[in-house]
Amino acid sequence: MTAHSFRLIYDGEHTGDVNMARDEAISRAVSAGSAMPTLRFYAWAPPAISIGQAQKYDTIDHSACARDGVGLVRRSTGGLAILHTDELTYSVALPKEHPIAEGDLMTSYRRIADAILVALARLGVQDARASRVAREDKAKTGVCFEAPSDYEVVGTGRDGATRKLVGSAQWRRVDGVMQHGSLPLVGDIARITRYLLDTPSPEAVREHAMTLEDATGRAVSWRAAAEVWAGAFADHLGLDLTEDALSVEESFAADALLREKYGETGWTRRR
Repeated sequence: MTAHSFRLIYDGEHTGDVNMARDEAISRAVSAGSAMPTLRFYAWAPPAISIGQAQKYDTIDHSACARDGVGLVRRSTGGLAILHTDELTYSVALPKEHPIAEGDLMTSYRRIADAILVALARLGVQDARASRVAREDKAKTGVCFEAPSDYEVVGTGRDGATRKLVGSAQWRRVDGVMQHGSLPLVGDIARITRYLLDTPSPEAVREHAMTLEDATGRAVSWRAAAEVWAGAFADHLGLDLTEDALSVEESFAADALLREKYGETGWTRRR
C-alpha cells in the first residue's frame, strides 16, 4: 500500500464555535494545496450542542443551555443535534482528488468508517460494524445519536444490544472533502435530552446509543483514545502521519470564520 503523507493534529479543548471554525479553515487550506491532508482530534470546553446546517434553531431549549453553560453552534455539515462533552471528536480534511475521497459521498464515507471500525476494535469494542440503514429506520427526532444513519458505526454493548457508537457527517465542496464525527467516551448518552424541545425520553436514547465505556466496561482517556484512533487510521488507510499544528495562516482564517460565521448569531439562527 502506498503511504499517504498526512498531518496529525492533537488540538485539545476549544469552544464549539472555535472548533467548527478550525475544521473549516483546515479544510480550505488542504483543498487549496497550502496544507497537507489532515487528521485532527479535539474536545469541547465548555460542553456545546452542535446542530446540523439545515436543522431548525428552535429545536433547542435555549434557557436550559444558558442555565447549564452549554454552548450552541451550527455545523456546516448536515445531521441532527449532538451534545459534545466527554468525547473524542475527529475531523479528516482532504483534497477532492485524494484516494481516500475518491468516489461519491457514500463510498468515501464507508472507506473512513472501515478505519473507525479498526480503531474501535483496538479499543475493545465487540462486533463494531457500519451498515447501510433503511430510510424508514432513521431517527424521527432531533437527536443525532438516537439512531444510526447510513454507514455510521454501531457496536454491541455488554448487555448484548446493538447501539450507535460513532456519529459522523461529511461536507463535500468543488475542491475538497471534510468529514468530522464524535465518539462519546463516558457519561450518560441521554444528557442531550435536557437541551432539546420535543425529544424522545432519555430511556429511548439509551436504547439506541452508548458511550465507549458502555461498550467496553472501562473508561478511556481522550488522549489514549486519540492515539489508538490515529494508529488505526495510519494502518488501515496507509497514512504516514506527521504530528503538527495549525499554520499561522490557518489560525488567522479560523479567527475570521469565527468572527464572520460560527460566532455570529445570524449563522446560528439561520433556520
